[in-house]
Amino acid sequence: MRASDEEPFMPGQHPDLHPLYAQHLMTLQRNATAALERAGCDHLVIAAGQPAMQFLDDRPYPFAVNPHFKHWLPVTNAPGSWLVHTPGERPRLIYLQPRDYWHVVPEAPAGYWVEHFDITIIREPAEARAHLPADATRCAVIGEANAAIDGFVPDNPQAVLDHLHWHRAYKTEYELAMMRVASRIGVRAHRAAEYAFRSGASEFDIHMAYLAAARQTDNELPYGNIIALNEHGAILHYTDLAHAPPAISHSFLIDAGASFHGYASDITRTHAARGVHRASAFQSLVDAVDEAQQRLAAGVVAGQSYPELHLRAHLALAAILREHGFIRCTPESALESGISRAFFPHGLGHPIGLQVHDVAGFQASEAGGTIPRPAGHPYLRMTRTLEPGMVVTIEPGIYFIDMLLAELRATAAGADVDWGQVEEFRRFGGIRIEDDVVCTDGAPENLTRDAFSQLA
Repeated sequence: MRASDEEPFMPGQHPDLHPLYAQHLMTLQRNATAALERAGCDHLVIAAGQPAMQFLDDRPYPFAVNPHFKHWLPVTNAPGSWLVHTPGERPRLIYLQPRDYWHVVPEAPAGYWVEHFDITIIREPAEARAHLPADATRCAVIGEANAAIDGFVPDNPQAVLDHLHWHRAYKTEYELAMMRVASRIGVRAHRAAEYAFRSGASEFDIHMAYLAAARQTDNELPYGNIIALNEHGAILHYTDLAHAPPAISHSFLIDAGASFHGYASDITRTHAARGVHRASAFQSLVDAVDEAQQRLAAGVVAGQSYPELHLRAHLALAAILREHGFIRCTPESALESGISRAFFPHGLGHPIGLQVHDVAGFQASEAGGTIPRPAGHPYLRMTRTLEPGMVVTIEPGIYFIDMLLAELRATAAGADVDWGQVEEFRRFGGIRIEDDVVCTDGAPENLTRDAFSQLA
């Protein structure tokens, strides 16, 4: 954690993190103890990780901390550090502060969380071994292989991972507080990006405006920004960032988030340019997708099957396609024939938290197992039933992807598509609207819409 990570909370919304974190840590300790019992181990040992070196070079790739490590404490840049949980004892942090004049040394541990740990400072990575449990065979060691030191090798027991991943789906109040801040940082940067787009900026310059507003580097963001003008919006993971602006800007799709204390936000918005050919028609299509997205987000309620919500999204988007003259068949027929998948080829969303695509989206129980995706929907990233504490993204979209539309046109179902109307909209690329939504005991909490309202 860096000093600049201390993002201010909104006035009147500054929670006391001490009790929130204390309760969060108790939850992690309880879940970790149960996971150890399941696996027959005595200690949970988590490696923060080590930087990986680039092939045939002396430069490391950007460091990404083990998500299990940052689940316990808001430290995201302390490679070579370790965390040990032993049931009935205070958790131990073995914190590497190397003697180094080539690189910035991680700051000394400080903040609302340190009082809960026994902290040992080490100066060399190998020193950690003396402070880890003596018998490595009695430990569940979570981490990447390059974190291994002197017989302490990450083994990542599946029984432990299954249990921990299952329970990571249920966010604590502390975690939700972190995600609310991540949402506000992301929204602040989205507003700056839209302003840059309206000013005629290139994709690269829009991206730079986003980074400046978020006050985060590319490596600090939870994922690579998707900054897509015009037809680039039809490339779902477009990250090329053209340096020159297009001759005419028709549309802007931005899928970009932010990080706070290890937690992610994931936000997508689509904007129509003003005063260009068919701009008002595209704006009407954006508005229709936005309305459908809000209805789907309102469906993030306890007991709702996420795959069923995904299929509901297909019907809603097919209805929009019919209303706007792209298809002639019913929404039900469009779903059955595969027409809707050509225009909406990805899943409705995914779990989000410590990772943008968070774990256990398909898991059947805390003991593991897999809930399969619905037939014909291979890219859906969650198949569980929603429960209080889960946070998911809701991101329906309509796209004009040449490859998929060519495949559709070659089928019998292609006769139900108005290809002239499709051709008119290819220049806009596509539409995606994405919010991060919390399932509660009652109405869902939309982290993204709340942040936009607060920063209006």
